Amino acid sequence: MSKITAAITGVSGYVPEYVLTNKELETMVETNDEWITSRTGIKERRILKEEGQGTSHIAVPAVLELLKKTNTKPEEVDLLICATTTPDMVFPATANLITAEVGAVNAFGYDLQAACSGFLFALATGSKFIETGQYKKVIVVGADKMSSIVDYTDRATCIIFGDGGGAVMLEPNTEGLGIQDSILKSDGTGAQFLHMKAGGSRKPATIETVQAREHYAFQEGQQVFKFAVKGMADVSAEVMERNNLTGEDVAWLVPHQANKRIIEATANRMGLSSEKVMLNIHKYGNTTSGTIPLCLWEYEDQLKKGDNIILAAFGGGFTWGSIYLKWAYDPK
Repeated sequence: MSKITAAITGVSGYVPEYVLTNKELETMVETNDEWITSRTGIKERRILKEEGQGTSHIAVPAVLELLKKTNTKPEEVDLLICATTTPDMVFPATANLITAEVGAVNAFGYDLQAACSGFLFALATGSKFIETGQYKKVIVVGADKMSSIVDYTDRATCIIFGDGGGAVMLEPNTEGLGIQDSILKSDGTGAQFLHMKAGGSRKPATIETVQAREHYAFQEGQQVFKFAVKGMADVSAEVMERNNLTGEDVAWLVPHQANKRIIEATANRMGLSSEKVMLNIHKYGNTTSGTIPLCLWEYEDQLKKGDNIILAAFGGGFTWGSIYLKWAYDPK
């Protein structure tokens, strides 16, 4: 019997309509377009402005598109994992809200939180349900409404983040395609450099925490940059080495879109030219769990069956990882 691997059989994405440009940010904080672009590569980001809408309202359109593209009936879905740092509410899980909205009545779902590495962690987790033969159709969502936890008076963070997300379908494959290997890591000693100070059980919300603006993302940029460059580059090089891949063998690097300089450093370490690196940070900024599926969605028509693809991410807390997969289908 042929070995079962978990292959991506479809990908979709969604970004809100409102575009927040660097020029608009110049009216909100002391910054400018040249400064933002030269340090991050970001020109604009999308913001979910509608009142009362959360991460599920980004995920649902992406999942509906995915079902249509893969000719999947909602009731055929076995499992939906939602990677997010900005759930609609503490409970129930955003995944449960998504499955209810799209009609996936037979699926169970849960959220996975690993900051910007969330989609990678969820993809690796979802793949195991396929590889064991337990499930046939697993949807992995990566989506975040980062504008809900960004302080637009803090220029260290408000220039970076945007809203958006995407989804992939995982199905069994016996051709040797799909997910081949993964390296996933975490180190809680990095929590001090990128976290949210209040709102959890350690420091519940009070009038004082709100007034102190402690319910927003806090980041020490230099420390995060240093760890991210090393972390993403190390695991990407390691997954290539243990699978006997050279830069020539790799068709695409799909990096987390946090900072263009981090992406370039990772590609250089892997021996990849810029033409092999997926990049859309200039349009969407850092959508946290949403960056990698958004890249796959935008570049889908350039992917070919059998392509060797490396996914890489680094996130707060710290979390980081890399996944090696072989693309399972040709452009339609």
